Amino acid sequence: MERLMSDAYHVLWVDDEIEMLRSHHIFLERKGYRVSTATNGDDAIALVKANPYDLILLDEMMPGKDGLTTLNEIKKIHRYLPVVMVTKSETEDLMEQAIGKQIDGYLIKPVHPIQILSICKQLLECSNIREKQLSPEYVRQFNEISEQLTAGDMDHSDWIELFQRLIRWELELEAISAKGLLETHLDLKRECNQIFCTYIRKKYPLWMRGIHPPMLSPDIFQRIARPHLERNKKVFFILIDCMRLDQWMGIESLIAQNFHIQKDFYYSILPTATPYSRNAIFSGLFPDQIARHHKKYWKERPFEEASRNRFEGKLLKAQAIRLGFADPNKTRYFKVNTREDSLNFHKKLDACQNQQLVALVVNFLDILTHGRSESPILRDLAPNESGFRDLMKSWFQRSALPELFQRLAKSGFVIVIASDHGAMMCNRSTKVVGDRETSSNLRYKYGVNLQCDEKWAIRITRPEMYRLPADYLNKNYLIATNDCYFVYPTNFHRYQRHYAGSFQHGGVSMEEMILPAITLTSRS
Repeated sequence: MERLMSDAYHVLWVDDEIEMLRSHHIFLERKGYRVSTATNGDDAIALVKANPYDLILLDEMMPGKDGLTTLNEIKKIHRYLPVVMVTKSETEDLMEQAIGKQIDGYLIKPVHPIQILSICKQLLECSNIREKQLSPEYVRQFNEISEQLTAGDMDHSDWIELFQRLIRWELELEAISAKGLLETHLDLKRECNQIFCTYIRKKYPLWMRGIHPPMLSPDIFQRIARPHLERNKKVFFILIDCMRLDQWMGIESLIAQNFHIQKDFYYSILPTATPYSRNAIFSGLFPDQIARHHKKYWKERPFEEASRNRFEGKLLKAQAIRLGFADPNKTRYFKVNTREDSLNFHKKLDACQNQQLVALVVNFLDILTHGRSESPILRDLAPNESGFRDLMKSWFQRSALPELFQRLAKSGFVIVIASDHGAMMCNRSTKVVGDRETSSNLRYKYGVNLQCDEKWAIRITRPEMYRLPADYLNKNYLIATNDCYFVYPTNFHRYQRHYAGSFQHGGVSMEEMILPAITLTSRS
């Protein structure tokens, strides 16, 4: 139940010398807290059973039940009730015992009233205080970003920094449930994406000509993995298909406990879809180069998307030979789609110890993204971007990856984690016209004489300018921008409703294009 602003937080203070702490008691009440007291563990346990409290201040040394025993009993009654232990003991052993029993705070006597107030505020009022402090700071940052967008002189590194700022603020505002500020922030992010799409329209063809490009999909192995290989380090490359930058930032803290993290960022090529971006990563080539130099590995057929990534292992070995960064005979490639696949891969890990370069593709997120469009249950689990991040975090914690990271670190591997493309939550439909041979994707199309409202798409009539195959006459592409998705005129409203709010990829947005390339080295 939501607390009314007029309600005072109720603190139970348990200490056999409680009368000596009368001044502290009065100080807390003057600061707006309601304080009840007990002088022993048995009375405290009885009070906790009979009354709702927001916080317990618990002495460690008391006659009868000591603090640790009382703590254990309280946690059995209310597992999530915050308890702060107040003790004269400075022994590390006691501190570790208390932490092991899920203590929420630890104070050494004698305590000053301001110390008590501080920990009460930290445990009970943190979100409210953070929101009050964040509001003026957010307004300042909002104005800074607006001025930066108006100036219009941003380059690709500026957009990476801006996107990180937007994500950090989104995560921060979600954490304190600042709904009003969050709505304002999401409006700002939509405006940023609109301007980003204009930037990509202008700059992407220049990047394809080698004019001041950022790191792109074909550069990852050469620029991230190769330097480690040249220093005789073994590299284990893990590609989490369809992982967005915000999803990485949501799990980063879980990994940072055990690893030093080096963060790099890159831009996915267009279309931001697996057959293009992932093949570009493993081959170190753009799609037109793959089609030209590896014809048997590139089949751009509209209804055979999945089959176009069957040759990633062969493309990786070809790249290793061409650039000379690894012995192709000591280069291995694996792909896992299910938890059973992951568990089976663990059994093969020992056989990888003598390899120079091992690549593993983890397909869960891409499968989830596509499955969510068709599953009401998945839509309920991930109704928005926040839910999608939570689902990713929950999957990661329960997946085989954390254990894999630990095993790899002990085996002397440098771990590189990357994504091939992100995904965009699509809320606006736009009509597209094409023939029966036109590809079926919702964020990009290729075929002959494609037509749409070019306000919501990049129309590519010269594929070579985008390093895409121009393998038949009049071939053109449409790449959706902002949060749009393509729908054919036939049964337009049916498909419009079906795909509204779905996560799709293949188009132009910060979420799909700006991606992490992470290097992990063990702390131990």
